[in-house]
Amino acid sequence: MLFRRRKPQKLAEKLRELVWPRKGFLRPLRYFQKRIVRLTASPHAIAAGFAAGIVVSWTPFIGVHIVMAIVVAYLVAGNLVAAALGCLAAGNPVTYPFIWGITWEIGHLILGRDGHEPKGTIDLPALFHKLDFSQLWGPVLKPMLVGAVPPGLVSGLVVYAITYYGVKGFQQRRRARLTERARHRLLLADHARSV
Repeated sequence: MLFRRRKPQKLAEKLRELVWPRKGFLRPLRYFQKRIVRLTASPHAIAAGFAAGIVVSWTPFIGVHIVMAIVVAYLVAGNLVAAALGCLAAGNPVTYPFIWGITWEIGHLILGRDGHEPKGTIDLPALFHKLDFSQLWGPVLKPMLVGAVPPGLVSGLVVYAITYYGVKGFQQRRRARLTERARHRLLLADHARSV
């Protein structure tokens, strides 16, 4: 194998690496940020696409988040790759329990079902096994979908603003660096011709 370790890791080292990565926890976040700002599109397109991915991640339709984000990004003239990256950033196994809890509670507050529902339990495994959409809609999907609107809109607007100005600043600095390099090369070429 081309990139194999010379000395294989022991089990204790693998477990330590799993709990506390050697390169730190922030490295994947920095890589993700660099991946987004380096997309070749306008700041609006990148920000709109990324925000579309974030907004869609609040919805309870897990299997089709990326497809939904791409459709929403297309409708708002956003970058499709940024939309997929937004889905992957916001919707992951670490964040889903928090997203589901927040959307569930907000949905019940908006729909006014606090304490007005008949007491009983919902057998989610049985509902998901049958995949009967009509039985899933009322007790599960409707409150989560309604509850996804406020945090989705707020987080989408905040993420759009942060991404837009971050990408705009990065692209301006990059353009200035490239212009300075080109000017320097022209000066060197003119100097070489004159000698």
